[in-house]
Amino acid sequence: MKHLIRPLPLITAFMLMLCGCGASEGEGGTVESDKEFLSAKETAKDMGLGWNLGNTMEAYKADGCEKADYTWIPKAGDSVEAYEKCWGAPVTTKEMIDGVKDAGFKTVRVPVFWGNMMENDGEWKINSDYIARVKEIVDYCIEDDLYAVVNIHHFDEFIIRRHSLDECKDIFNKLWTQIGDYFKGYPQNLVFEGYNEYLGGEQFDENGELQKLSEDDAYELTNTLNQTFVDAVRDTGSNNKERVLICSGYWTNIDNTTKDKFKMPDDSAKDKLMVSVHYVDNAIFWQNEIGTEKWEQYTDSQIDLLVKAFSDKDIPVFLGETTSVYPQSNFGSDAKTTETSKCLEMVLNKLTDKGFVPVLWDTPGGFYDRGSCMISDPANEEVIKKIADKLKQ
Repeated sequence: MKHLIRPLPLITAFMLMLCGCGASEGEGGTVESDKEFLSAKETAKDMGLGWNLGNTMEAYKADGCEKADYTWIPKAGDSVEAYEKCWGAPVTTKEMIDGVKDAGFKTVRVPVFWGNMMENDGEWKINSDYIARVKEIVDYCIEDDLYAVVNIHHFDEFIIRRHSLDECKDIFNKLWTQIGDYFKGYPQNLVFEGYNEYLGGEQFDENGELQKLSEDDAYELTNTLNQTFVDAVRDTGSNNKERVLICSGYWTNIDNTTKDKFKMPDDSAKDKLMVSVHYVDNAIFWQNEIGTEKWEQYTDSQIDLLVKAFSDKDIPVFLGETTSVYPQSNFGSDAKTTETSKCLEMVLNKLTDKGFVPVLWDTPGGFYDRGSCMISDPANEEVIKKIADKLKQ
């Protein structure tokens, strides 16, 4: 990254260039870029393959969370580490992120809860130690020249279930203003994703029962909160005026998100928005028909919907969660392909051939071994390397 050099005497400017000093903004403390940020389409091409740091910074004490009387998040401990580890993850290290890069990934999605260690006082103030720990992980990525994607994960569900649309707008504006302000000096390979999967989701009624929204209300909530996210980040200024932002689909469901009722937000920046959906083969996965002709045809049909709704309009598609491992129990009895690595390769090739950004969902003990800092299965390791090499061409 080149640094912003202001008019200075020649020797001083030369020394600044040598030592890498520049102007910092925001509490995150990283320097400004001196070049125009890439467009969303250029960024998508540069992001390559992605990997999720799953069940880590988005982990929270979830006991009873499906109930209306779960009015605040129970404590998992008194330290950030207690929350980071409460779903079985080890503490994230630079060596883990180095291994992700070495495997061939260029993007790390860092899901973040944000409500952990927050006071239940209606101020929605993010704990300073918690955001500082997120910064450490983002810095691991930036130092490795990887993209880091930071979102609001699961806390969006907590808020949406318990608050009116106007209250949600206010809360998410406060959250994204804090996050944006903290990281506003960061370079373009920090990307913000507004939410996770719950836009358009159910809300508690007066009896404490979860009720599905009408279709119109669900789209209004989705579109409104995406606009709230974009406006909040842009208003923090500095690099956030041009930073690429990812807008979450209605339940990140492809069928819902590709309907005309889903609207991308208005944006003061030009060509800086992506859309996020999850799992092109999700329905067939749970029907236990992986590897069948039906599976492949369904995957192709979901991809076609995304191309028509977004790619053809120059809106890049971010597959924020993509299947990484296909258990044998989910294969069809008439499957043509029965090797999980072959299915992975087929799906990733289909997605990247369309210019999508697929990000493998992964949790501790899964696709990537956070102890050895390597992909667990050599066959999967070979697939990632092969596709990463293809994308470099």
